[in-house]
Amino acid sequence: MKKIVIVEDDPFMREELCEIFEKDGYPVGCIAEFDHIVDEIIQAAPGLVLLDINLPGISGFDICRELKCRAMLPVLVLTSRDQMKDELHALHLGADEYLAKPCRKERLLARAANLLRRYEGRSQLRPGMDFLLDSQTYALYIHDQSVVLPQNQGRLLEVFLAHPDELVTKETLCMALWGTTEYIDENALQVNLSRLKKTMKELAMAQQIETVRGLGYRLIAKEKRDET
Repeated sequence: MKKIVIVEDDPFMREELCEIFEKDGYPVGCIAEFDHIVDEIIQAAPGLVLLDINLPGISGFDICRELKCRAMLPVLVLTSRDQMKDELHALHLGADEYLAKPCRKERLLARAANLLRRYEGRSQLRPGMDFLLDSQTYALYIHDQSVVLPQNQGRLLEVFLAHPDELVTKETLCMALWGTTEYIDENALQVNLSRLKKTMKELAMAQQIETVRGLGYRLIAKEKRDET
């Protein structure tokens, strides 16, 4: 069964949740330290994240936002905050479910199982800030529409998504396109990058490709690019 990661600061609630899922057959990981928490969650490679909102030093809202930008993981928010505005805010940030404490264990297990089923087969989807890329078909899902990218554009975008906010060298891009760096065709690479940039601009994507002169390229938020 898929692993459940529980993000909860109350030790008694954390222990109770852990027991509920373990008794139902799930492997469980619990997070009690909240420095670098998103990195820790991603490294744990869970099938589902059970997330509290009221955490020391960091908001569960912020964790949800960053998780959804960096990984294809279902997030079930379980919190004592039962106001509609909090639920709507969490769902707007990408949370898949929102349950208020106290919650019957049967309801919690049913919602968790439903999320795990919904995410089956999504491992090939790569998330961007406001889109998903299918790494098998290079279908791009954005703004309630889908666009199938040409193979070379899909390969390039997949490389950038694998290195969020990081510098991507020409050699890395050439390897993705042609499987070799022995003979780098600068013109062909530029043509493919220009086509991808044009597609991203036409789709009004929240991320754009920035050229780092003499070093390579990186995928950054459009707002940051506009500020430079």
